[in-house]
Amino acid sequence: MIIAGTGHRPNKLGGYSDFAFDGLCEIIHDWLDENPRVEKIISGMALGWDTALADTAVVRGIPLVAAIPFVGQERMWPEKSKRVYDNLLGEASEVVVVSDGAYAPWKMQTRNAWMVDNCTHVLAMWDGSEGGTANCVKYAQSTGKPIINLWSPFREVE
Repeated sequence: MIIAGTGHRPNKLGGYSDFAFDGLCEIIHDWLDENPRVEKIISGMALGWDTALADTAVVRGIPLVAAIPFVGQERMWPEKSKRVYDNLLGEASEVVVVSDGAYAPWKMQTRNAWMVDNCTHVLAMWDGSEGGTANCVKYAQSTGKPIINLWSPFREVE
């Protein structure tokens, strides 16, 4: 099973605190305990869910593919988040830069489509709202990829 992750940023997931991040990682660990056939995890490496998924892959020794939308996506992030990002890129088994050049909003969806096209299942942290996560989920639905949404277990932990 190859998992691609899509999910919300910290503002919808309890903020930037270690407590919020640890809660996300715990949800992922629990899911992986129940699904031991995961052979690879693809993360879009954005703040929030993507970073927690990437971190959990590294901790568990699951090969991590860091699918970044463009070089420099972390440029405007808080310093601590930049350090975590750099560390995770260093631990990734593969780093894929999906689009050349600098920031453009469409590059996020291009990255999402690349991830979905290269996975067998999508692991989502999605509350049903519109935005980038919804766009990724809709694309996954259009391709027929199974989507596992962990929003309900996350809400139970909060």
